[in-house]
Amino acid sequence: MAGWGGFALAFAVFFLSHSVPIRPPLRPVLERALGRRGFAAAYSALSVAVLGWLIVAAGRAPAVLLWPRLPWQTHAALALMLAACLLAALAIGRPNPFSFGGGDADRFDPARPGIVRIVRHPLLAALALWALAHLLANGELAHVILFGVFGGFALLGMRLIDRRRRRERGADWTRTRAAVAAQPWRAPGWAGHRPGLRIAAGVAVWAGLIALHPLVIGVGPLP
Repeated sequence: MAGWGGFALAFAVFFLSHSVPIRPPLRPVLERALGRRGFAAAYSALSVAVLGWLIVAAGRAPAVLLWPRLPWQTHAALALMLAACLLAALAIGRPNPFSFGGGDADRFDPARPGIVRIVRHPLLAALALWALAHLLANGELAHVILFGVFGGFALLGMRLIDRRRRRERGADWTRTRAAVAAQPWRAPGWAGHRPGLRIAAGVAVWAGLIALHPLVIGVGPLP
């Protein structure tokens, strides 16, 4: 199915695939059947597959141009994507008591918060930057809807997660946030975080995405 109907269907399946499997009573059943790691792997694979379908469906929707693509938009998109890759590289695998699910809160040291001192929800911030980068570079209506929804989801998600984690942890959440905020912003406790290696990995991923973009998406991101 192509056109707006296919785009709407892909969007509906995307949201259902990201909400139904993680809600009780389905999630406990799936985790018992697949194991926690198996469930995580299957859920990740499903998410990537449906996201790919959604992006393809957006490309097949009727072209309704809202704004043309200008050279500055390309450069801005590349810069925003670099920032998104660096944020993700500095955050992945690090404990974060403010994130959804807690992120190994017991291993988090408020005196060495790393990227969490600068951005409390770095992965959602990276998603928002990714959406903004692609929103700038794609002025067709379907892509504006697609990336606008992702960007709004990321920004709203930060507030919703803060509210949920504050409710779950109470005074401990407030104390941890205050302890993190007390750390110097310019040197937010990087010890043990291997920031140099992570920054190099972020740049490598950014370069890899640029190289793969025309092969996977069909459009080159470079000027």
